[in-house]
Amino acid sequence: MCKSEIVQQKQVQHKAKYIGLVLSCLVTLSVICPSGVKAQGNLLITPRRVVFDGTKRVHELNLANTGRDTAKYNVSIVEYRMKEDGSFEEITQPDPGQNFADKNIRFFPRTVTLGPNEAQVVKMQVTNTSKLAPGEYRSHVYFRAVPKQVALGEEDKTLDSTAVSVKLVPIFGITIPVIIRVGESTTKVSLSDLKLEMVNDTTNRLDVTFNRIGNMSVYGDLKVVHVSPTGKETQVGVVNGIAVYTPNAIRRYRMDLDKEAVVDYHSGHLVVTYYAQSDIKPEKFAEAGLKL
Repeated sequence: MCKSEIVQQKQVQHKAKYIGLVLSCLVTLSVICPSGVKAQGNLLITPRRVVFDGTKRVHELNLANTGRDTAKYNVSIVEYRMKEDGSFEEITQPDPGQNFADKNIRFFPRTVTLGPNEAQVVKMQVTNTSKLAPGEYRSHVYFRAVPKQVALGEEDKTLDSTAVSVKLVPIFGITIPVIIRVGESTTKVSLSDLKLEMVNDTTNRLDVTFNRIGNMSVYGDLKVVHVSPTGKETQVGVVNGIAVYTPNAIRRYRMDLDKEAVVDYHSGHLVVTYYAQSDIKPEKFAEAGLKL
């Protein structure tokens, strides 16, 4: 084997090891911290949100193709409003109190092609923030799968040529919120309207309303603890990555509590805590109780 072939082989091996390491990290994150990974189809993305708060001007999104086929994705910016139930609706004009971030965000590349088990980085850069008024600006980066095109002449010739046929091609995509924050946050959040009900005689379902005021959105985890009359605490529910985006004042949320927990939902009380995600010391946003 000549020297150039040895060098090329080492480069291929190094690239394969890098891709394997990225995929391994992404899979590990999806198991340990599912709130940090977003996946649909065969596309895996981490992190699941990007926040520019003045500390960094560039963020990286790691993309990985976990499928067996080569996939192509177009990258663009879309705008959404959040509804009270947490679902999203695409819009073209901001609602009162809502600011888009699209004019201050650059990203590259705009097209990504990934072979099986390949990974790639998409860079997000913030620009011209010095001209922005204090507050929060949000848009969403959209990764849209490009369907494979069938070459002319390779269509299914077994179909009746005299009949009209319609072929439905599913197209999936993933959106990642990109947020720019300028100035100090005045945001506060509280929890209200707690309600526990039994569904289908098998599931205890908790309703809770998030109340947000201030100039920025809030994002964190929700934990539910049952406290027995004797003071015994048992965690009966946790949900990672719940957001209330500007300009929404409320978000209504519903969650099913742990069926395996050995607790009596007819006695004691529930403690519901909403807190920021942090590896050091989680900040408590809000807490509320429900007497059973």
